[in-house]
Amino acid sequence: MQNGSLMRSPRLGGDVWEYRWREPGAEGRRKHRRMIVGSVTEFRDATSALGAITALRQEINAHDRRHHTRPITVGMLVDHYRERELEPDDIWKTYSTKVTYLGYLRKWIVPRWETYILPRVRAGEVELWLRHLTLARSFCAKIRNLMSVLFNHAIRHDLYDRNPIRLVRQSAKRRGAPEVLSIAEIQLLLNALGLRERTLVLLDVGTGLRMSELFALKWKDVDFSSQQISVVRSIVMQVTGPCKTEASQKPIPLDPYLAEVSMRPTPVPRTGSSPVPRPGEGGRTGGRA
Repeated sequence: MQNGSLMRSPRLGGDVWEYRWREPGAEGRRKHRRMIVGSVTEFRDATSALGAITALRQEINAHDRRHHTRPITVGMLVDHYRERELEPDDIWKTYSTKVTYLGYLRKWIVPRWETYILPRVRAGEVELWLRHLTLARSFCAKIRNLMSVLFNHAIRHDLYDRNPIRLVRQSAKRRGAPEVLSIAEIQLLLNALGLRERTLVLLDVGTGLRMSELFALKWKDVDFSSQQISVVRSIVMQVTGPCKTEASQKPIPLDPYLAEVSMRPTPVPRTGSSPVPRPGEGGRTGGRA
């Protein structure tokens, strides 16, 4: 069983904690590996730095017989998942996804399941727990899916051999129909807003853009001649990144009325005049929620 070594290494931007260990290579020879744990600003001493890589050290010794006398808990699995999948330089997930996952882990999953060893997590108990949460079904479904992601992560890294969450039933169907504003209500809202806010709301009504995509739009993304909008980025908590999905990056039709308001701001028409674009006239209204 190896513990590896932790060293304080100098860098141009400041000293960092560097963890080094050895693992078997493809030809059977042991190879040296290393990774940056964090800066000395994040971890002021070696003890705190080692605490941040507990799950990694557990994985390194996963095939050691003595290691298996210490079962892996959900809390340890969460730490391992954070280190491998939710680090700032990971490109597999958008910033918004990372923030959402961290929130679900911190607020719901870790407080309830942290001390459970993996074999003790049973589908029936998880299902019962989800049914008693005072949350929307869609939120419960996302928590259930993230727990499944955790166990798939454990399987992928040889930390566990099965995923009990696959048997957990959880509907994402709404309990009631969402409240949708009528054309008259939208006109009243637009009349009460300033020019900038009115344009933003009108743009969202006519295109169905997500808030993160709406806030990230630039003038160069709008092609008035071909009447379409290119959605190429999003902003979440002041962090600019890619769109949530590839489908989100497809050009969106720009309604002539919306284009006119954007190019030459005019007072929004009152009830009885030309209405704001109706669903189907100006893009995919409500289709990108």
